[in-house]
Amino acid sequence: MNLNFMLPIFAFFLLSLTFDDTYAQIQNGGFGDSPFERDFGDVKFLDAYFGTLDKKIEIESGDKNVPFTVVFANVGSQDITGIRGQLLLPFGFSPSDGLGTMIRADSDSNSSAGEHFHLTFFVNIEKNIEIQQYPATVKLDYSRLRESGIRTSFTDFDFKVTGDSIINVKAVNPFLTSLKFNNIKIEISNDGTAPISNVDIIVKNTQTTTTSTTNIENVIILESNWDIGNIEPKSLQTFPVTVYVPENLKDDTLRIPLSISYYNAQGDKQTVEKIVDFFVKGLIELKIFNVDVIELSGTQMVIGEIINEGNEDGLFGFVSIDSKGDSNIISTTQFIDEIEIDAPVPFNLPIEFDGEAKYGEHDVTITVRYKDSIRDEIFLTHDSTIFIEKPSNDNNEFDFTIIIIPIFIISGIIFYILRKRKNTETKIID
Repeated sequence: MNLNFMLPIFAFFLLSLTFDDTYAQIQNGGFGDSPFERDFGDVKFLDAYFGTLDKKIEIESGDKNVPFTVVFANVGSQDITGIRGQLLLPFGFSPSDGLGTMIRADSDSNSSAGEHFHLTFFVNIEKNIEIQQYPATVKLDYSRLRESGIRTSFTDFDFKVTGDSIINVKAVNPFLTSLKFNNIKIEISNDGTAPISNVDIIVKNTQTTTTSTTNIENVIILESNWDIGNIEPKSLQTFPVTVYVPENLKDDTLRIPLSISYYNAQGDKQTVEKIVDFFVKGLIELKIFNVDVIELSGTQMVIGEIINEGNEDGLFGFVSIDSKGDSNIISTTQFIDEIEIDAPVPFNLPIEFDGEAKYGEHDVTITVRYKDSIRDEIFLTHDSTIFIEKPSNDNNEFDFTIIIIPIFIISGIIFYILRKRKNTETKIID
């Protein structure tokens, strides 16, 4: 065989293999048969998410002009330039500029060998898109420095429409009472469409926050940290708080600042600050004492006094008596108006019986009904045992002294007149 003839044929065969391999690298972005191979010119897909390079964001259906970032690594041995990308998303996602169906982006700079680079696309999300995972494809065009031609890489990946978490807090009962410990509950709700996890809440014991002024410097809060756990979308959790409010905050608004940290649907830790507002009422603390029974103008009365040891007057006060057990006393009510602080308020309730009068001990309940400064109606009850004596003058028996006494008086007057007349006649005869 003529070696001079075979040598050019063998060289052409080797050159063809080399060209085909180079062409395959250009078309496939340098990926070999295995994803772990690292040929020259490789571009490796790393991540894709909604948000910018520095911050992932939660999104939901209906959002417009949302950034979508795809991150790559230049794992080749040379720098690349002229980086351009095209993003193909499912139906329901469209470019924010409204042009066609392909979403495009250009990189702002070159990528050195061994470094990361990214492309940020801007996307509109239709309202019918559900919160779930979706497939996507990105096409990447680039050039290697000191090399002519354009290389192209295609990558299929999955991304997630996360939903959006919305954190709100409020007091279950927004009223506190000064000069006492208040056991209250605060509600934290996730009003969004994405779950949040590892929720941790602390009280910020500072006078000012980034948004407004607080006034908790003289307030005692027994708890300061709560581990809430997870909160699903459209659900809430409550946690207890024990608060003592000083007298100087009466009729004022107490603002408690909270710092809430949690992990969002992107897996990133977030911290938000919220303020819970409470209105501070004055303290109305009533006591009933000196309960007794007296007889007044032939009527037996239950009497007593009410004292207010708080720092706010009770309004529209009523006091009533009700029977207990086998007592047959009829319920009676008296209007006592305002119950001022540090000034005993007397009451007197006439005793009436349902049927025949029963004397001796009676178990009764005395109730004071009044309203506070926010017009909430409050009841104070006091159980007591009273003793009712039989009246000294019973109307059911005839009192003979009413007749006897006048008879004695009239008889005395007649006797005096007759005696005086007799003495006068005796003198005349003499």
